[in-house]
Amino acid sequence: MGFAISAFVVVFLLIASGGLLLFYREAMLQRISEVINPQAKQQRTLLSTIQQTGLSISGVVEHFENILPKSQAEVSVVKQRLIRAGYRRDTAIKIFYGSKVLVPLLLCVVAGVSGLGNIGGFFVYIAALGFGFLAPDFWLGRRITVRQRRIRRGLPDALDLLVICIEAGLSLDQGTARTAQELSKAQPELSDELTIVVLEQRAGRPRADTWKHWADRTGVDAVRNLVSMLVQSEQFGTSIAKTLRVHSDTLRTQRVQHVEEMAAKSTIKLIFPLVLFIFPALFVVVMGPAVIMIIESFKSSFGN
Repeated sequence: MGFAISAFVVVFLLIASGGLLLFYREAMLQRISEVINPQAKQQRTLLSTIQQTGLSISGVVEHFENILPKSQAEVSVVKQRLIRAGYRRDTAIKIFYGSKVLVPLLLCVVAGVSGLGNIGGFFVYIAALGFGFLAPDFWLGRRITVRQRRIRRGLPDALDLLVICIEAGLSLDQGTARTAQELSKAQPELSDELTIVVLEQRAGRPRADTWKHWADRTGVDAVRNLVSMLVQSEQFGTSIAKTLRVHSDTLRTQRVQHVEEMAAKSTIKLIFPLVLFIFPALFVVVMGPAVIMIIESFKSSFGN
């Protein structure tokens, strides 16, 4: 057990020393250049320091991506999940795989330093490794769910604004760009996705393909239905404004129905706290005095 703790401490110190070396490398080079050429000294701002720190940490994490064996299909699936969570940079997948190595090691070090390893034995370290390896996946799934929920909630408002733009005389592409601009503060996730749609259209990609890519990026059912309706409306030549208005009303109706469904399920969900917490306390309050009186009566009877 002592050998395992020593090994984890050594690994942690190696990782920390590597990070410090990468972090202070630029600082040492700058000091050397200042000694050689005093006139070239420049004041470093707080923003540059923060950026340098972020780049150093990213560099440390990215070196661990080659440790985990991964196939090309697995990389594509993880990249799609990262895109759905809103992380589109190339370094995102490297940081994700690096975190699957760093987080288990850090949890093992925490377990060894805090003394939990001495209490639970080797099982604590195995649990720390397993939980640390799966923690990035859980965190990424949570981020995807939150982002999809925000897109789903803001979609009716975006469709109403798009209908107003189209009825005002703008085309669908111009209305999409205007909607993305107006929703940049209220619905940043939806504005980001619509901006990508506009950029793809300006790059020369067909309109139907850009909308289908939007549905694939988000993975939201409401967006998929919207894209299908837009493609069919464009193929058959029906009114796009009317189609968007009907779909917006449908989304609001579905939202109300979802709220009603959650309210109906609340009565079933209240059974468990009632049985576990409220009923025992109620029994103690109601039956407690009677039980005390019965006990006192038995004591008086047997005492006589």
